[in-house]
Amino acid sequence: MSTAPETAPDPARASTEPTPIRSLSVLPARREDVELHTADGLTLVGELALPADRDPVATLVTLHPLPTHGGYMDSHVYRKAAWRLPALADLAVLRFNTRGTSSPRGTSEGAFDGGEAERFDVAAAIEFAEFHDLPNRWLVGWSFGTELALKHGTDPAVEGAILLSPPLHRATDADLDRWDAFGKPLVVLVPELDDYLRPDEARRRFARVRNAEVIGVEGAKHLWVGESSVRRVLDEIVGHVRPEFPLPLPTTWDGEAGATADRDTADSDQASYDASRSDGVVD
Repeated sequence: MSTAPETAPDPARASTEPTPIRSLSVLPARREDVELHTADGLTLVGELALPADRDPVATLVTLHPLPTHGGYMDSHVYRKAAWRLPALADLAVLRFNTRGTSSPRGTSEGAFDGGEAERFDVAAAIEFAEFHDLPNRWLVGWSFGTELALKHGTDPAVEGAILLSPPLHRATDADLDRWDAFGKPLVVLVPELDDYLRPDEARRRFARVRNAEVIGVEGAKHLWVGESSVRRVLDEIVGHVRPEFPLPLPTTWDGEAGATADRDTADSDQASYDASRSDGVVD
């Protein structure tokens, strides 16, 4: 065992060294609890994260995975987007629970409707972003959220949509044809090892959408668990929403040290997903 005397940390050195961005890093941002109000009379709970000291240049309206199998506004990729992207890329990130969905933020009114009445939820989120002058609005759907984007997202107030792990279970060819007629960009990130839809089949299915770009992600799985998968997703999102922005995103933070979250939701996301695989219902 070393007998060398311990050296006290140098505060000046500590304050100037970059801080690694890890899975639990929460970078500085303005964060506020928000409520969305649907045309059928429900109140949905959510959070808006904005750059700490400037206006956002673009906005992500996120649509979470299947709530009956553990999906909610805190599903891990979306939490990390809200923790990092306002600081790293000047993006606004709107997360919310669809009808009947609970999280630590609270429970949205109403009941799950399999993606049909959720059209009011999607419209309320887009309306919120538009009413609050959030610029350059993009839908980001994940799994069940991709179905909501495809079925209900062709709104002239959005610039396009980014889909993560689309199962194409509830969304039909008619929905794809509607997106084709809509003419806005559709970016489709498909994990190489997805349980539901893999890159070759995705390219075949999405070929009917002329503005669709299908990107196969080597080694990734449906839930994008692992820091390398999360970083790839966030890089792709920023690269399409802000095409001029330098990538990859930084892996360290040079500004005022951010907070550290008390937990990641990746493990609970995975546990819920594993349980859902036994009942045959697509996430």
